[in-house]
Amino acid sequence: MKALIIGISGQDGAYLTQLLLNKGYEVYGGSRDPANNSFDKLVRLSIFDRVKIKSVSLSDFRSVLQAVHESNPDEIFNLGGQTSVGLSFELPIETFESIAIGTVNILEAIRFLNQPIKFYNACSSECFGDLKSGTADDKFLFRPRSPYAVAKSAAFWQVSNYRDAYGIFACSGILFNHESPLRPERFVTQKIIRAAQRIASGEQKSLNLGNINIKRDWGWAPEYVDAMWRMLQQPKPDDYVIGTGQSHTLKEFVRIAFEMVDLNWRDHVVIDHSLLRPADLQGSYCNPEKALKQLNWKAQYKMKDVIKFMMADVLNPDTKFH
Repeated sequence: MKALIIGISGQDGAYLTQLLLNKGYEVYGGSRDPANNSFDKLVRLSIFDRVKIKSVSLSDFRSVLQAVHESNPDEIFNLGGQTSVGLSFELPIETFESIAIGTVNILEAIRFLNQPIKFYNACSSECFGDLKSGTADDKFLFRPRSPYAVAKSAAFWQVSNYRDAYGIFACSGILFNHESPLRPERFVTQKIIRAAQRIASGEQKSLNLGNINIKRDWGWAPEYVDAMWRMLQQPKPDDYVIGTGQSHTLKEFVRIAFEMVDLNWRDHVVIDHSLLRPADLQGSYCNPEKALKQLNWKAQYKMKDVIKFMMADVLNPDTKFH
C-alpha cells in the first residue's frame, strides 16, 4: 500500500506516518517548501529517512496533480493548510485558500486521474461553532465562528459533494482537540505545559492567557490518527466525529498542569484581554458513538492523561510517550 500525506510535517502528519510505516505502507509526504522545512517531528520520531518527500502547494492545482500522479497512492490523507484558529482571523484569505481550495484541488486531481484512490479529509470540531447546548455528531448543524472553521466547513461539503457526484471514496474526520508533545508552543496546551515547567524551574515568572473558561474535548493525538486510517478501511466512505466524549474548561487544564509541578496556578496566571479572539467558542461537546460502532474506535486516554504525557515529555525528553 502507498499513501500520500499532505501536511506530513505537522503533529498529525508525523504520527500518521509512524502508524502507516508500522503497517508496512510506502509513505510519500507532501510539503509546500521541503527545502526550508526541518521536518523536526518526523526526525524526532526517527522516521524521516523512511519517507519520500514531494513538493506540493495546495492552492495550485497543477502542483497537487503532479504530486498525486508521481506518488500514485492508494490513499491520500489531507492534513495540510493553515492550522491555527487564532491566526485565521489575521490571515483569512490564506486560510481559506489553503484549506477549502486545497481540498477541492485534491478531489479534482483524484477525479482527473480516475484512479481508485481513497481520500481522508481533516475536518474540525470548530465547524460546529459554540455548542452551548447539544452534543455534536456527524449530523449536527455547522455554525462556524472563525475563518478557519468557515474554510473547514466548505472543505467538508466539497468532500460530501464529490463523494455523491463522482463516487469518490472520500471521508471527513471531524476531530475534536487532540494534543501531544509534538504540538508547537503556539497552541495553548503546549504553551501551558511549557510555562508551568519554566515557572517551576525559575526560568519564567508568569503565564498570560485569554479566556480560560472555554470548554474543550482534549484527546491524545496518536490515537486520533488511528481513527483516520480506520475510516479508509471501511466498505463505504462516511464522515465521523472523533473525540473522547468528555469536555473540560481550560482553567481545569491549567490547574492540573501546574499541580503536576507543585504549583498553584492562581499565583502565576495573568488574564490578558489582548489574547481574546474576536469570536471564541465557549463550549465544545462530542458524541463519538458512531466511531465506536462502525470503526471500533474509542479514545483510551482523556484530558488528565494527555497533560501527564505532555508534562512528562517536557520534564524528561527521553520519555517515550510519543
